[in-house]
Amino acid sequence: MRRLLIRPGAIGDFIVSLPALQCLKADYLEVWTPSAVAPLVRFADRVRSIASVGLDLLGITEPPPTLIPELRSFDSIISWYGANRPGFRQLASSLDLPMVFLPALPHAGADRHAVDFYLEQVRGLGYPAPETAIPHIPCEVAAGNYAVIHPFSGSPRKNWPLENFRALARGLERTMPVCWCRGPEDPPLEGAEQFGDLYQLACWLAAARLYVGNDSGVTHLAAAVGTPTLAIFGPTDPAVWAPRGPHVRVARASRHHVNER
Repeated sequence: MRRLLIRPGAIGDFIVSLPALQCLKADYLEVWTPSAVAPLVRFADRVRSIASVGLDLLGITEPPPTLIPELRSFDSIISWYGANRPGFRQLASSLDLPMVFLPALPHAGADRHAVDFYLEQVRGLGYPAPETAIPHIPCEVAAGNYAVIHPFSGSPRKNWPLENFRALARGLERTMPVCWCRGPEDPPLEGAEQFGDLYQLACWLAAARLYVGNDSGVTHLAAAVGTPTLAIFGPTDPAVWAPRGPHVRVARASRHHVNER
C-alpha cells in the first residue's frame, strides 16, 4: 500500500493533526505539506513541500508534467488540501485519483479539541485511531538550563503585551537565564533567536527548562517536544486549541493579567 497524505496548514494546525497523520501509516507513506513544517515530519518515508511538486498549480495553471503520474502512483491519497475548493475536488475526481478530502480545520463552535477532531476523521475513514492522543515530536537532546519566551503569534490580537513578558522574564532571571525567540515573520526583537528550520527550533526548545508563549505554533511545538509549557490564551478557545502534553499549563489573559486554569 502506497499512501500519500496532503496536509496544509500553519505550525500549530499541523502539530495538532500529527497523531491522526501517524495513524495512517502504510507500507510506504509520503507526506506533502508546506515547506516550513516539512522538517517536523519524522514518521514518513518521504516528505515534500506542496509547492515543490506543483500541487498548488493544479486547477489554476499548467502543473508540472510529473504531477499527475505521481498522484496516480499512490493507492490511497488523503487530502486536507483543496477541501474547500469545489473546483479542485471536481478536477481530482475527473482525473480518477484515489483521493479522499477531509476538512482542514474544526468548524466554528467546535465542542472538542482539535487533536480529537482529526482522530475522529481517521476513525471515520475506517482506520484505527485512539479517542485522544498527545502530539509528539522526538528530539534527542541534553537538558539545558534556560527558559524560552516567544511573545508573538500569527495574530496580534492573541498576543499578551510585550511589557508583560518582559516583567515575567525579570522574575524568571532570578533562577535561570531567559532566551527569547522569534519567527521569520515576527516583529524585530533585540537579542531574540531565530531559526529557519523548525526541527532545529524544536530541538532547542526541547532542551529548555521552561517555555512561555501565546497561542501560537511555537507554543504547540514546545509542548510537542515535552518542554514544560505555559500557554497564554486570549480570545481563542483553549478547549479546542490549547497545546497538549503532560507538562502544559494554560492561562487565560486579560490585557494586563493572567489567570491560570
